[in-house]
Amino acid sequence: MAQPLERAFLVGVEFSWRPATNRTTPASTDSGDADELSSSPRRTPAGKLLPQARAARNAAAEHSPEQQRGAQEPSADESLAELRELTRSGGAAIAGTMMQRRPRPDSATLIGSGKVEELKGAVAAADAKLVIFDHELTPSQQRNLERALEVRVIDRTQLILDIFARHARTREGQLQVELAQLQYLLPRLAGRGKEMSQLGGGIGTRGPGETQLETDRRKIYRRVRRLQEQLENVRRTRGQQRQRRESAPIATIALVGYTNAGKSTLFNALTRAGVLESPRMFATLDPTLRHITLPSKREVLLSDTVGFIRNLPHTLVSAFRATLEEVQRASLLLHVSDASNPAADEQREQVEEVLRELESQDKPRLYVMNKVDLLPEKKRESLRDSDNAVHVSAVQGDGLKQLLEAIDARIQEDPVRRVRLRVPQSEGKVLALLDARSHIFSREYRDGYVELDVQAAESVLRRAKEFVA
Repeated sequence: MAQPLERAFLVGVEFSWRPATNRTTPASTDSGDADELSSSPRRTPAGKLLPQARAARNAAAEHSPEQQRGAQEPSADESLAELRELTRSGGAAIAGTMMQRRPRPDSATLIGSGKVEELKGAVAAADAKLVIFDHELTPSQQRNLERALEVRVIDRTQLILDIFARHARTREGQLQVELAQLQYLLPRLAGRGKEMSQLGGGIGTRGPGETQLETDRRKIYRRVRRLQEQLENVRRTRGQQRQRRESAPIATIALVGYTNAGKSTLFNALTRAGVLESPRMFATLDPTLRHITLPSKREVLLSDTVGFIRNLPHTLVSAFRATLEEVQRASLLLHVSDASNPAADEQREQVEEVLRELESQDKPRLYVMNKVDLLPEKKRESLRDSDNAVHVSAVQGDGLKQLLEAIDARIQEDPVRRVRLRVPQSEGKVLALLDARSHIFSREYRDGYVELDVQAAESVLRRAKEFVA
């Protein structure tokens, strides 16, 4: 008998002193305190982060009539709607929602004491056992809210970490998630439970609470170091595998995009790999590589990667760096967007921010506008592909031929050329290779030889170079 779903109460927040979103960069870490928020760490100044994302948005949206509202920061209501989907993906039932709008965050509780009292009544009435904030909480805010509400309180980051933990299947994925969770937990150890409480400074206050706290910290630090060593081994092994792949002239193409944009569905449509397709967020965590054959009959490797999301926890970006190296080493990125989503432009910008975090902002891109089957018929009829954007429906298979042709035109590895060959009929392996891996324009049989006019990749022609006429 299935256990009933945990009931969660969602809290959205919006502060008028700044844009509605919590962060503009995945690397930043909001804390709820105004001073901490204003100085949240970023790799580059905020003013330098957006131009590349805007350029990416314009490149994809230039030929996308369905995306005319322009990229903009999501409203608090849109962000709360996304939190609902995250909560469902986390396996909880939504008991209720509440929105708090105020000039500035409250340093003690984020939302203010009056709103906390209102929230306590609403949570009790809804019989919720968990409250999820659509904003990162500082350790002190989280503790204060749990004391006041008398239920568990988590923030958006912790929810995402929990979803990742649920969906990780491979040993590597589980290691990466555990590392991210421990790095998130460390600053939140103090005061977690009476047995770990600290009594304050001065003589006579150095008791078992402090000892327990430091013991737990040491245990976590040791585990973190162990996980980092194991992931470094994974990274080394992956690097060796990549070197073996790169010794052959085969290009790697990485699918990137916002979570639930349809990357795994597109991956299956192109490769018939049968990876999990799910409307839930972050259904794919473990990377998958498969061969696909392009119209030129060249073979390339296609990689399915974890979906991105606004405010992706920095600890996750760091922990998944070994997996996301496939993005860094790819010859081409297929940036998949949900063309039917009104927030598609803003989601594209968020993906560009994560790519910048991965130092992959200069990679060649092809924008794939997926789920066009969900658009109204008139909009579908007005869609036009361009040099850098292709419209597809991975579910129905529409546009996949055009997508493969667009990929073929962008791949530089293993270039294709046209030659004439004179192959002895006794060379069955060479003739079979040419039949399978080249376009044959003409074939004539003369005096025990087969004369062929073919177009093929360099890797194929090298195996038949002695027969070039």
